[in-house]
Amino acid sequence: MIRKSFAVFSLFIAIFFVGGAGGVFFEHSVVPRLASSKFFSHFAWVKSASENVTIINRTEQVTIREDDSVERVVSQPATAVVNIIAIKEAQRTTRAVADSENKSTTGVLATNDGVIATYRDALYEGEAKYVVLLENGQSYDARVLGTDPLTNLSFLKIEGDNLPAIAFANSDDARVGKKLVAIGNSSAEYQNRFSIGILENRDKTFNLAGKTVSSSEKWEGVFSIDLKNPSDYIGGPAVQWNGEMVGILGAVDFDNGRKYFVIPSNAVRSALDTVLRDGFASRAMFGAYYLSLSKGYSLAHDIARSEGALIYSPSGRTSLALLSGSPAEKSGFLAGDIVTQVNGRSITLDYPLARAVSDISKGASAEMTVLRGTEEKKIPVQF
Repeated sequence: MIRKSFAVFSLFIAIFFVGGAGGVFFEHSVVPRLASSKFFSHFAWVKSASENVTIINRTEQVTIREDDSVERVVSQPATAVVNIIAIKEAQRTTRAVADSENKSTTGVLATNDGVIATYRDALYEGEAKYVVLLENGQSYDARVLGTDPLTNLSFLKIEGDNLPAIAFANSDDARVGKKLVAIGNSSAEYQNRFSIGILENRDKTFNLAGKTVSSSEKWEGVFSIDLKNPSDYIGGPAVQWNGEMVGILGAVDFDNGRKYFVIPSNAVRSALDTVLRDGFASRAMFGAYYLSLSKGYSLAHDIARSEGALIYSPSGRTSLALLSGSPAEKSGFLAGDIVTQVNGRSITLDYPLARAVSDISKGASAEMTVLRGTEEKKIPVQF
């Protein structure tokens, strides 16, 4: 009796597991196939069973590994980087003295016909000879096109065709936190060096005048980038991960130290257009020192407006805020005036007074809207 009961129980267990496994197999493998066929899809029990089936897709783990080399990133822009050797003409007769006076700095080909952009530190004051070394091993004599007083960028020209010019990014689209690659070439021989850094900050109120106040004749708004030995990359490009140049490395003496930064590529492009079109002598001059207003500054100093350019000197004296004989002085501006618009365009951190002045040609006139106390005035300015 016990054996018979055990046999029946074992048979029941076997049917349960086999039948269960078969049911699962039938439900998940057979029913979906029946439901997809034209003949069985019309049966209600097949349709109902298929609606209760949940198909679980297999998920594969994909590991994305960042390339540990920047070679792919810089392969194209690196060919546009050049070595600029400056030799003082007065020292060329004595080899020992000449070697000590030579400067080797970085530049970048901005056009295919040989226009080179670099930072002003690459050039000597006075007469000098300039030789440019290219990635292909060739060397060229270069002539100076000029140095932009607004951006501190210098431009040289070599005679060549189909040269590997760098691609310009739209620096207005550059985002804080993105990786950049700086390229330098300032050794005795042509040899590129690289450094990876993070775009730390868009310093919208830093002015290239190197003062605590901004100058209407110096570019305002740079990128901050963390680099090891940034002095090795002055005049060279900072490129994005797609190989486009987001700006050129520069530096000024500031607050008892050396401030390194990236001049945005849109400023480089504007300076390039100016030197090729009219030259830098065509730039207008306003002649004022100012502070770009921000929400934080206005709240801290109880200023009603949070945008605009505050004509300013630390002493509060107008004579120290305006250059003598400048268009700003002749037009009657006063310390404490807030320039809110130039030719109808609002002055903001993204469009500071220095940039607004740079858009005006020498000899032209403009209308500036000014807040003086609580009164708004429109002042015509002849540049």
